[in-house]
This record gives sequence, C-alpha cells and structure tokens, in this order.
Amino acid sequence: MIKRIAQTAGFSGLLAALLLTLLQSFWVSPLILQAETFEKAPATEVHEHAAGVAHSHDAEAWEPEDGWQRVLSTTGGNLVVAVGFALMLAGLYTLRAPTRTSQGLLWGLAGYATFVLAPTLGLPPELPGTAAADLAQRQMWWIGTAASTAVGIALIAFGRHWLLKLLGLAILVTPHVIGAPQPEVHSMLAPEALESEFKLASQLTNVAFWLALGLISAWLFRRSAQAHHDA
Repeated sequence: MIKRIAQTAGFSGLLAALLLTLLQSFWVSPLILQAETFEKAPATEVHEHAAGVAHSHDAEAWEPEDGWQRVLSTTGGNLVVAVGFALMLAGLYTLRAPTRTSQGLLWGLAGYATFVLAPTLGLPPELPGTAAADLAQRQMWWIGTAASTAVGIALIAFGRHWLLKLLGLAILVTPHVIGAPQPEVHSMLAPEALESEFKLASQLTNVAFWLALGLISAWLFRRSAQAHHDA
C-alpha cells in the first residue's frame, strides 16, 4: 500500500506540476513580471501611498533571474507542492477508493475548493507591490480556512444525517463570517486591470492543476490496485 501511494503521488505530482508550470509560464508569470516593473522603478525607491502606506525595495535581495532560473525555481516549488497534495489524495483513496477514474475530478475540485477557492475569497492572490495585512495573521487565517473547508466538505459529502451536513455547512462558512485580516489601507502599484487579470489567471491555472492532479492520481491509483489484484 505504501508503494502504491508513493508511486501514485510521485507520477501524478510530477505531471500536474509540469502542467502548472507550463500554464504559469505563458500566463501568470508574465503578469508578475509586468507588475514588478512598477515595483522596481527604481529598485531602491520607497513609494508613498495614502495614509503613510509605503512599499520599500532592497536592491541587494536575491531573486531568480528571468529565464531558466525563474522557470527552474517555479518548477521546483510546484513539484514539491504537487507531490505533497498528491500524497494527500492517494492517502484518501486508501480510505475511499475511486470506483471510476472520473471520480478523480471530484476529488480535484474538492482540493481546489479547499486550498485555493475558499482562502482566496478572503485573501485573493496579490501582485508584487500590493499592500497586505500582517503575514502571521494571514497565514493563520489561511490555515484555519483550509481546515474548515476540508472538514465542511467532508461532512456535507459523506455525512449520513442531515444534521452532520448542516454542521458541515456551518463550519464551511465560519472563517468567512470571521473575516480575513486586511491592511489598514488598500493600495497597489500595478493597474487594476492587471490585478484583475492576475486573479483570473491564478484561479484558472489552479483549477486546471487540481483537475489534472485528481484525474491522474485516480487513474494511477486504480491502475496500481488492478495490477495488484491481477497479481
């Protein structure tokens, strides 16, 4: 079983990570690079905004160069995250194995809702140069929202009694009732049109990633289970 989980997670994570990197390279990364031109003009400039909000930039801070360094860095990060999520899915398959490969799409949608859609309802993806609330507060809210969404979806999908489903719905909406931490003043250096396109690109690329991860992992897990059965 451990070997089946590892093989499923490794191959599906690799393929999904390559897909995500490809989509990001053609759509998301160019938007980030465009936003960085507003943030780094000049590199050591301090930009003042309303109510004293400032964005400062350090020319000495290291970051990957445009080209192969940035692509390699993005691919490595995506691979680590994708394999981690694939391990989670493969582990869940041992508890509730997909009877059809297409069921992987539902698992992928659940993962997208848990780790992307629900958190971004309160903390949307941000371009460089966007004012944000305290990092620790945002991280705590993100973790709480993802956990609440996972539990809520599980209760709604698998709860046998309507009270469990109602409890799941309540848990699902609780983080959004509390509200995500926000900066004192909302400001950004990039144009609003660029920010809107970035949000759309981030959502669509993540949908594609999660659907691919769910579909590939379900297919590989079922294929491995069938091979073990035949043996």
